[in-house]
Amino acid sequence: MYNKVEICGINTAKLKVLSEDEKMELLTKSRAGDQEARDKLIMGNLRLVLSVLQSFSNRGENPDDLFQVGTVGLLKAIRGYNPEFGTKFSTYAVPLIAGELKRYLRDSGSIRVSRSLRDVAYKALQAKERLSAKLQREPTVEELAKETGLPSDEIVAALDAIVEPVSLYEPIYSDGGDSVYVLDQIKDTKNTDENWTTSIAISEAIEKLNKREQKILALRFFKGRTQTEVASEIGISQAQVSRIEKGALDKIRRRL
Repeated sequence: MYNKVEICGINTAKLKVLSEDEKMELLTKSRAGDQEARDKLIMGNLRLVLSVLQSFSNRGENPDDLFQVGTVGLLKAIRGYNPEFGTKFSTYAVPLIAGELKRYLRDSGSIRVSRSLRDVAYKALQAKERLSAKLQREPTVEELAKETGLPSDEIVAALDAIVEPVSLYEPIYSDGGDSVYVLDQIKDTKNTDENWTTSIAISEAIEKLNKREQKILALRFFKGRTQTEVASEIGISQAQVSRIEKGALDKIRRRL
């Protein structure tokens, strides 16, 4: 969906990719009030927004709308980024862009709880209220299951489903203007800054390959085709597929 050339009237194929030095220079000028530098910084980081949008491609939302929402997250990142912390701009910006998109999807009602889950949750809450009064403590899941006659895993799923989502950027404490957010209290050993930036760097490196190289890598590593199958589909020899594939991977390694 996000491979189309134009989105929100912007030709994504012609978007400039800024080096880290260029980003720092433009950020410094932007913080000093240079509007032209700010505009260049925005345009130079729109590919970052497109990279984050890949994770939201199956939500059934209009891609132009999501792109605009992601750009709002980018603007917030530009306003809030402080190079003195030694973090790359993309590392700082990606969670803000993703958070803005998740907030939009949540507020637009994209996440809906089924009627059956709501019914189970309602029964569980009623049972919880009765047992809490009787036991003078909060009942366990097993006690709720026995009281309602429902499987414990179904009760857990239903109660989780009706909990109002909380944004990772929801402030939970503020002192003198320095807020502590939900995100600050969560440890994620899988989606680390390094993994985020590596994923983005790989996506950007693939975008710089020519169309044939991109197609061969897509068929080989995303669709699981053999080199012989790829050769047959594209109309070249298996040896050529092997050579192009190896060259494309070498280009990606060098750019990383």
